[in-house]
Amino acid sequence: MSQATSTVVSKDNVAAVLERAMDAGQGVLRLTPTWVPRSFLHPGKRLKLHPNDYYALGLHRGGIDERWFASTTEAANENRQPDEGLSYIVFEGQRLLLRDAVEEAGDRLTGKEMFDKYGRWPVYSKFFDNAGPIPHHLHQRDEHARLTGQEGKPEGYYFPPQLNNCDNAFPYTFMGLEPGTTKEELRKCLENWNKGDNGVLYLSRAYRLKRGSGWLIPPGVLHAPGSLLTYEPQWGSDVFAMYQSLVEGREVPWSLLVKDVPEEKHHDLDFLIGLLDWEKNVDTHFMQHNYLEPVVDESRSGDGCTDRWVVYGRIDGKQLFSAKELTVEPGAKCELRDPGASGWITIQGCGKIGPLVIETPVMIRFGQETLDEVFITHEAATRGVVIENTGNEPLVGLRYFGPDVHADMPEVGAHRS
Repeated sequence: MSQATSTVVSKDNVAAVLERAMDAGQGVLRLTPTWVPRSFLHPGKRLKLHPNDYYALGLHRGGIDERWFASTTEAANENRQPDEGLSYIVFEGQRLLLRDAVEEAGDRLTGKEMFDKYGRWPVYSKFFDNAGPIPHHLHQRDEHARLTGQEGKPEGYYFPPQLNNCDNAFPYTFMGLEPGTTKEELRKCLENWNKGDNGVLYLSRAYRLKRGSGWLIPPGVLHAPGSLLTYEPQWGSDVFAMYQSLVEGREVPWSLLVKDVPEEKHHDLDFLIGLLDWEKNVDTHFMQHNYLEPVVDESRSGDGCTDRWVVYGRIDGKQLFSAKELTVEPGAKCELRDPGASGWITIQGCGKIGPLVIETPVMIRFGQETLDEVFITHEAATRGVVIENTGNEPLVGLRYFGPDVHADMPEVGAHRS
């Protein structure tokens, strides 16, 4: 692990560096850490970032509580850095944006079908780590996100045990609304925004978060994530709308409710209520339809290797993203053959992925280049990549996929059978 001294490659010179990196890594590309702060949240400090670096971008930017993986999506923060949220490939002292690499060689990196349809890597994932709860909010559906030139954002959750040694302040997440809640009740919460706590959580239900489990969160569904570190595969968008006015005594400004709402609708309460997918919010079987537990993929598991689905299932009938957790026991190796590209983050142990060394750091300085993250291109995934554990503890990696990759992905509820 070294402090970043690499030179950024301009977009015009990406092709030559990318070709050498693809050859050297046999289609596996080394990525550098991508840190994202949020001015309105408190870091949970389980990202392995050095304690002195959680405010590396300045106190005014807020603490770093997110690390994004294999991202070609920009973070929609005020006062943001030009490349905030974007992942870099690093090779022989040079760095190039993964976004530029995909534009240059999308057929090889994401697969021809995905690149032809989306023209980009349309998903990303992150570690989301907070000390306490965050405001009850939603991510817009496509029809509402398009009004501000963006895309809707469904997302998935998984709570990896390796990174959740402590619960922090509030290991519960409010999701949706209590069945029977009326739109008039929600309207009163919006009307009471400036009177203190607007009471929106009285209309919702909290679920205790369980390590090693997960959830699907469709767009248009309210949720107030709790204080377990969360691995979040999601669509490549950063839209949101906050519906809670006060969290742990901290003000949530109205601007965070309407940041991705057309200006003429900023005080149209009927429009703001209409952002909710009402039926999904008041679903009487919300947990049954959205809760996930790992499911072993027997076809990709074997001696010393266990591959488990951790985020899976369809949203509105569509396979938009998915994620798996691979565990390789000490001394074991396996050939990983997936039908599509993936972003990989190592969360325990050390070893090799293809020709590249991978290891889990104990502590990371801001700007440091680590050995824990790679992008497994479509070319490498479909050909097959050997994963080897060279250490004395299990090697564990999380990897997430884009849309319509798997023909054998389980559906929500599969863990019950």
